[in-house]
Amino acid sequence: MKERMLIGDLGAHTSETVSISGWVDVRRDQGKMIFFDFRDRSGIVQGVVLPGSPAMETAKELRNEYVVRVEGVVNKRPERNVQADRQNGDIELEIKAIEIMNPSEPMPFDISGDTSGIDESVRAEYRYLDLRSKRMQKNMRVRSEFVRRCREHLFAKHFIEIETPLLTESTPEGSRDFVVPSRINPGKFYALPQSPQQYKQLLMTAGFEQYFQIARAVRDEDLRADRGFEHTQLDLEMSFVTMEDVMAAVEDMVTSVVEAMGHTIKRKPFPRISYKDAMEKYGADKFDLRTEEEKVSGVLAYAWVVNFPFFEKTDAGKWTFTHNPFSMPIPEHLDWLMKGERIGDILTTQYDLVCNGFESGGGSIRAHKPEILEAVYKVMGFSSEELEERVGHMLKAFRHGTPPHGGIALGVERTIMNLTGETYLREVQAFPMTRGGKTAVMNAPKALTDKQLAELGLKIDKK
Repeated sequence: MKERMLIGDLGAHTSETVSISGWVDVRRDQGKMIFFDFRDRSGIVQGVVLPGSPAMETAKELRNEYVVRVEGVVNKRPERNVQADRQNGDIELEIKAIEIMNPSEPMPFDISGDTSGIDESVRAEYRYLDLRSKRMQKNMRVRSEFVRRCREHLFAKHFIEIETPLLTESTPEGSRDFVVPSRINPGKFYALPQSPQQYKQLLMTAGFEQYFQIARAVRDEDLRADRGFEHTQLDLEMSFVTMEDVMAAVEDMVTSVVEAMGHTIKRKPFPRISYKDAMEKYGADKFDLRTEEEKVSGVLAYAWVVNFPFFEKTDAGKWTFTHNPFSMPIPEHLDWLMKGERIGDILTTQYDLVCNGFESGGGSIRAHKPEILEAVYKVMGFSSEELEERVGHMLKAFRHGTPPHGGIALGVERTIMNLTGETYLREVQAFPMTRGGKTAVMNAPKALTDKQLAELGLKIDKK
């Protein structure tokens, strides 16, 4: 057969014999003639097997979701048969030959429409089939386009992309860590990163000045519609910047990218509201500024929330950080922090980006001097020994010419939820976990074998 041609390109090749490869999307047997819709990554086209065609016997075997290679002539449809509301509605493939590349068993559920109503566990088990549906294909492609455009924007602004480790040290960053036992260091554990927070600050010490990565982050926290164990964040950090500099850079990127993708932003520049005012007006630090009409039309209502409290009281009555311990207080409150005064009044340089009721991202200007980080941990009741154990490596780095710096992490999934109108994280991830924490397709979590446990020096308490 001829070299494969994408279905989306067939319109420019009328009267030519072509070869396509893809899936049988729909089969319609009308007795003497059999019609098919064929699908590949670029679109759909109708094909027909005419009476007497050498392809007829094979055509009779085909069912939906068979993988096939098809050769045929691209014909213009008569004017009365043109389907203006569909792709390739003005052409039809007259099929001359069919090769079955792989048959398909009957599908466990219908993927021709919206699959969101299918039982979650079934969708997870057959996620690779769920992903064939039109809506899920669109969501994954929107996600890919968003990430690509962000990358291109940041490269144009002279950022450098650097990956940071997945096996790291367990440190206090706000959520529980997922831990990984070390076989060669029995009784000791790595932690999976909740974020690249400390590494990106160390990259500022390293002199890279403008860094980013598309980072995987893992947090052992309660699962919700917009939160899972795993997520992806567009992580960036900049040296020699103020809070205004970072917010302006992020706003420029977000505006450029989402408008290039065809979306409308409600207000530019993004409005700003203090944490105090947000809580008083909306009862939350993430809110939706759209009207009902704007919600229907898919408008994006971005806003910045600023002036967060640095510290809050725990149930035990001790102070802890509200976002992360590596932030800087606002300049006029730095003296209070260093003196350990008016702790509950100290505001931080934290800035959260909210959109349509979701927290889309969060960042801050960071502490870059050891004495500032020491003061934060002193407020939280850490001894010198505990401080050295937790963040001694950061203190050491800050003593070697770390520049002032700040950054942000934008949640990729939450952003794509806004761009697609989805309300669940799992609809914009390729292989999400179920609400019970089970992996898609594969059977995890599950028990280790006795041999694996012995190698890791672990024993399971059966109680």
